Amino acid sequence: MEQETTRLLAGIRAWVEIESHTADVDGVNRLMTLVASQFSAAGAAVERVAGRDGRGDHLSITSPWGRADGDNSSGILVLCHLDTVHPKGTLARDLPWRIDGDRAYGPGISDMKGGAYLAHAAYCAVAADPALQHLAVRLLYTSDEEVGSPTSRALIESAAASAKYVLVTEPARDGGKIVVARKGVGRYDITTHGRPAHSGVRHADGRSAIVEMARQVIAIEAMTDYARGITVNVGQISGGTAENVVPQTCTATIDLRVNTLADADEMHRRLTGLAPHGPDTSVHVTGAMNRLPYEETSAGRALFEHTRTLAAELGIDLNGVHTGGGSDGNFTAHTTATLDGLGCDGAGAHTLSEHLFISSLVPRARLLQRLFETLR
Repeated sequence: MEQETTRLLAGIRAWVEIESHTADVDGVNRLMTLVASQFSAAGAAVERVAGRDGRGDHLSITSPWGRADGDNSSGILVLCHLDTVHPKGTLARDLPWRIDGDRAYGPGISDMKGGAYLAHAAYCAVAADPALQHLAVRLLYTSDEEVGSPTSRALIESAAASAKYVLVTEPARDGGKIVVARKGVGRYDITTHGRPAHSGVRHADGRSAIVEMARQVIAIEAMTDYARGITVNVGQISGGTAENVVPQTCTATIDLRVNTLADADEMHRRLTGLAPHGPDTSVHVTGAMNRLPYEETSAGRALFEHTRTLAAELGIDLNGVHTGGGSDGNFTAHTTATLDGLGCDGAGAHTLSEHLFISSLVPRARLLQRLFETLR
């Protein structure tokens, strides 16, 4: 196991040390080139999808086994993203690769280059032994998950439509738990309009868009319902033009999290139906669910139980968890049996202490490999 751990760490390090902040297209694409070459060397068919709208490329990687006349239906789809939240320079300045006991540190190492590399390692293990090859395996390595997957979503949804199972290599939760459900994520913009006026000479003629927004914020925040798992957060506000002008406009952003599709529909109606409080003011809301709720389904539960059985054979006591953060699994769970959090165990994602637990690498790689081998 020590030799296998060393090999996995070396592979992860090579990926981590190519910085790939979402906005750093050159960095993202350099890493895509490395990943493409490694899969090609393992006999996979690699399709590179050119980036657009200021984002990097994506990779669609398909096994040579399990297909009939190019049909990849009823196969396994593995979702990985290679972009990180860490700006270029973080590796040299704030979060260099280092090992401290059971922890390996680096930008994006937990979220999610560690898990993305484990998927590669599991694929290579199956590729090396024809006796282990059954369902086709398709892997998507995307470049924009950290900003909502705007250029990869259609690719993900199309691939999921022809898959029987979806496995997501986001990091494990709370000591190794698998993610079996995620909240849906909605993003909305609200604009209030008033009437400008000189604040000293004609103040009474004005209608403050900021005052209107303040009233709206109180109403919006009051929609949070912890008992139902609904949170509504006004995260940014901007308005006005000068201290001596009654503000004509004010804008704000809203983050919505919900557990169910029914709650998503209800909250969308409530937010887009907001009405002005003050006279001679108006309110305009735009937006929608960016990621639908990833609800637990019977197919997803069966996939989890199968995975838990495999984990027990490997000496892993596997449990499931619901989480509030979104992932690309939100795009697939309502149509295809999906299991998330299959990456390495770690902590500190999106921070300057991001790390993975080295002891989790071999067990999690073997669990992915066993899924590739046993799913039918």
